[in-house]
Amino acid sequence: ENTSMDPSRFSGSGKVSWMYNWETWRPANTNELVSGVNFIGTQRCTDCESSPIGQLGARAAEQGWTDVFTLNEPDLNGISASDAANWYKTHIAPLQTKKALPSVTSSNDAGKGLSWLSDFLGACGGGCPHDYINLHWYGRSADEFKSHISSARDRFPGETIVVSEFALEAPASADDQAAFFRDTTGWLEGQDYVAMYFPFVATSPGLLSQNDGAAAGYVGTGCTLFNDDGSVSASGNGVLA
Repeated sequence: ENTSMDPSRFSGSGKVSWMYNWETWRPANTNELVSGVNFIGTQRCTDCESSPIGQLGARAAEQGWTDVFTLNEPDLNGISASDAANWYKTHIAPLQTKKALPSVTSSNDAGKGLSWLSDFLGACGGGCPHDYINLHWYGRSADEFKSHISSARDRFPGETIVVSEFALEAPASADDQAAFFRDTTGWLEGQDYVAMYFPFVATSPGLLSQNDGAAAGYVGTGCTLFNDDGSVSASGNGVLA
């Protein structure tokens, strides 16, 4: 929003058909510039000032969403699987859109990642209608990434997968990230159970450092899909390759 970054640099490639942010409002510079690309709203928290839960249904209808993403990494944010399941049944299940379950991290710690997702589905007891499970991954190599996604497929064999965040961890360089994205996006295209994927992150090095210093420290700024001048970065070109 209010930057020199032009999302149509990606949509014009014919390879990009979805976009999202971590809120239920759509950035203004995506409305006119990006044709043929569906916007997905994200109710990232149970209720927050920027995305009030009471406005979720109205925003979905007004913006014409076909899909909705829900809770962002509740396994790291102290939201229990049972509380999340009750919230989902109340606020997400009634929506007339396709639905992704809360996004989970790639952590192997007890009660996190795929284990949290398993607990969530158990707490739902069949009462959380959905179209996708939503995965995040950060790590050291393309092989580790592929192994994690394949493990999720084995653990939840009937589910369609969305990968809504993925990148190498720091100290990966821009060239490392570009090579990683070329490898993994090509592989994802060949997995018929993966509906959508979103490399992290469609911003510039300066804006990532300014707006999310923790993320910039965790993955570095070489993963950004834009350069500071608004041109497509090495990583962005890796995605488009």
